[in-house]
Amino acid sequence: MSVRTRFAPSPTGYLHIGGARTALFSWLHARRHGGTFVLRVEDTDLERSTAESVNAILEGMTWLGLEYDEGPFFQTHRFHRYKEVIQQLLDQGDAYHCYCSKEEVAAMREGQMARREKPRYDGRCRHRTEPVAGVDPVVRFRSPMDGSVAVDDLVRGRVVFQNSELDDLVIARGDGTPTYNLTVVVDDLDMGITHVVRGDDHLNNTPRQINILRALGAELPHYAHVPMILGSDSKRLSKRHGAVSVMQYRDDGFLPEAVLNYLVRLGWSSGDQEVFSLDEMVELFDLDNVNAGASTFNPEKLLWLNHHYIQNADPAHIARHLSFHLGRLGIDPKTGPDPVDLVIGLRERARTLVEMAEKGQVFYRDFDEFDETAARKNLRPVVLEPLRTLATRLAALTDWRAAEIDATVHAVTDEFELKLGKVAQPLRVAVTGSAVSPPIDVTLMLVGQAATVRRLGRAIEYIEQRTAASSD
Repeated sequence: MSVRTRFAPSPTGYLHIGGARTALFSWLHARRHGGTFVLRVEDTDLERSTAESVNAILEGMTWLGLEYDEGPFFQTHRFHRYKEVIQQLLDQGDAYHCYCSKEEVAAMREGQMARREKPRYDGRCRHRTEPVAGVDPVVRFRSPMDGSVAVDDLVRGRVVFQNSELDDLVIARGDGTPTYNLTVVVDDLDMGITHVVRGDDHLNNTPRQINILRALGAELPHYAHVPMILGSDSKRLSKRHGAVSVMQYRDDGFLPEAVLNYLVRLGWSSGDQEVFSLDEMVELFDLDNVNAGASTFNPEKLLWLNHHYIQNADPAHIARHLSFHLGRLGIDPKTGPDPVDLVIGLRERARTLVEMAEKGQVFYRDFDEFDETAARKNLRPVVLEPLRTLATRLAALTDWRAAEIDATVHAVTDEFELKLGKVAQPLRVAVTGSAVSPPIDVTLMLVGQAATVRRLGRAIEYIEQRTAASSD
């Protein structure tokens, strides 16, 4: 059997972290088994579905690298097919028209709750043969009244539902538009989906969908209901916990592979391994190893993973993502050092690409003011002559590489019989405005020759002015 999985988001908002994990699990299962991954947009909620949400979902999938083999398919393009199936179920006697008003159904359920019964449609139109004038009826599926439905879930194991607990669900509204439980069944059937991977909030829909599939004489897919993600307070993940758009993680400076690695570990494991390449995920992932219990979202763990990838991934790959963040700061990467060199220089000190871009600004444009504490401590009269000499020597270099810069700084240090730190730290403050940066040779290389000499001149002037002011 050729494996076919699907991700079927509703375009009523962005692609959130829970949806992204479901998409990842479905994608991994297809990839591991050499199968097909289908993207289906369930946009039958015409009032809430928007083109902006569709674009946000597609953008999130693209950023994560979860490429789909077929799709995107849109349910609104398949209304004719749903109409055919609804008519088929009516003709077979597996569905019927219901003329009960919303008010009647509401009163019915209020009475049931008052009697401490489970609220449900009581089937009063099951045997109606005559239409009601002036009423556009809904269509209900005629659910079996006895027996049970056993779901052999790949995550939760066997779950049994009694048909007597299931009421006759609406499969078409009064205006003829199909409902979720009908469209998802028809789509999974027509698209040959073999494995349905989705959140466990859909588990109660599964017996209803199985009954419809059986009425259509269809082979049942395998189901895997993934448990929910909780916040640190053990409540359902929400915006306050980090359940934001996947693209917000991009904007916050996370690498897509770090997000994928974090998501795959939310409910799945392979021994004690924490870091997985995408190839390793595909090789090792198995739905049977997905935990049945809920997982807890830990932002610090995600930050740790992101820093790991920043430190260890190909600098050229990181640089491509970093350029986006430099651009958001109004920086054209072509106006300064190669972003690859910037990544190599800053990767030990930045947990996110936002941090890296902010720290990297100084290598592309001059800073406004020296850090006052760093300047008072380091830009003192004692280093005036060493800095003047450095300015002259560095301006004369014909090869602006770290090795040549390092040799020049050491030569001046030896000439003035000073320890390296007594020169390097004032030099660092002079060219970056602060006391923290990569090693001094790397710092100067990134700043560039012209900017280094220009900023040294500014620092020398600063020292001279301070010296003159203190002598007045």
